[in-house]
Amino acid sequence: MAEPTHWMLVSGADNFERSRTQGFKLAGMKSRHLKKAERVRPGDKVLFYLTGIQMFGGTAEATSTFFEDHTPLWASKKAGESYPYRFKIKPDVILDAPHFLPSEVMAQQMRYAKKWPAQHWRLAFQGNVHVLPKEDFELIRKEMLASRKSKAPTAKRGG
Repeated sequence: MAEPTHWMLVSGADNFERSRTQGFKLAGMKSRHLKKAERVRPGDKVLFYLTGIQMFGGTAEATSTFFEDHTPLWASKKAGESYPYRFKIKPDVILDAPHFLPSEVMAQQMRYAKKWPAQHWRLAFQGNVHVLPKEDFELIRKEMLASRKSKAPTAKRGG
């Protein structure tokens, strides 16, 4: 069996909360990401990055290949964007807002973010879909698990 792909899906905190109210049963990719959606397989890992607040909100596992559906579930600044390339997921580590993981702290440790100059680390999180190295995904997941067990909000850790 092939190694799972580790996806990072980038969207606003409002869309993360919409997914939460739906039980984290689906993930979606924007209409320009058909080629990436075609690569999604059951067992792939998903990391949710929340734009605006620059935090990681949770992880999930893909349980299906992609399918196309234009039913409005998530919001987009682009008119007509419905995140139509969807796949079923099961939640793994899902954080509540006080425990979201700050990306600035994690970016300094991520191999993926080192593709950009340190002062431009935010560029690593531009765009809707990214493929991450397994070790980056596992690093963030481990920190999320620690955050979930901690009584102190993560946003205060690391600056």
